[in-house]
Amino acid sequence: MFQKIPGLAVVVVVFLILGVGMGGCVAKSDYLLKQAEANALNRDLAAVTTQNSDFKAQIEKMTAATEGLIADKDRLIVDTERLEKERTDLDARLNRITEESNRTIEELRNRNTELEGDKQMFAESISLLEKTKEVEVRTVSKTYEDLLSEMKSEIAQGQIAITELKGKLTVDVVDKILFDSGQTEIRPEGLGVLKRVVEILMTVTDKMIRVEGHTDSIPTAGALAKRYPTNWELSAARALNVTRYLEKQGIDPSLLAAVAFGEYQPIAENDTPEGRAKNRRIAIILLPKE
Repeated sequence: MFQKIPGLAVVVVVFLILGVGMGGCVAKSDYLLKQAEANALNRDLAAVTTQNSDFKAQIEKMTAATEGLIADKDRLIVDTERLEKERTDLDARLNRITEESNRTIEELRNRNTELEGDKQMFAESISLLEKTKEVEVRTVSKTYEDLLSEMKSEIAQGQIAITELKGKLTVDVVDKILFDSGQTEIRPEGLGVLKRVVEILMTVTDKMIRVEGHTDSIPTAGALAKRYPTNWELSAARALNVTRYLEKQGIDPSLLAAVAFGEYQPIAENDTPEGRAKNRRIAIILLPKE
């Protein structure tokens, strides 16, 4: 059925058959290799695509963050400008306050200097007043000593009491030396006593001389009450008569005053004859001028 093939031809045929078979195997191997490479490239492409998506997301985040930072920067610029303006305003205000404070301090220093001068002036005035007061005290004290010396007999008999306290000199004369009972006219003996007092009072020109009328607590009665309804009127009449006498003797009337106390400033109890006798009195008081 087959023709006889020469030996060389058989060899060629065999090689051809082997070549065809081998060529098919090589083509299939390359395909698989290419297929594997394609698959690897697809995987790489998928990975790159995923990474690209991640990069895009990161870029979007970074873009948003950058925009936020830019907005923050803009706000900071605005805040900085505002703070700089506030600082400038505060500096100007501080300068004004400093200038005003310096002026106030200077004014206070000047005022303090003036006050120091006033203080010195006041101190000198006080010193002068104290010296004047000392002179006045010495004057009153001399008057007190003169009266004690002049009236020592009456003082010893309890007819006159002389006291001095804080610049106030008081001569209490019991009424029986000056007045008869129920009378307001000064007795001759009383005028003699007052004349001796006046001789000393004439040397006092810088004091007020107040003549006070005092009675006991027994109300006026009978004929006396018709003329002097109460002890007010009786003490007032006696004080006025003594004041008029002092004026007639040459004492400046501008230094004189007559005051009636009636029974309301007693120096002793009114429930005994001795106490009532002490309360019936004329008080001649030397006081500093107001």
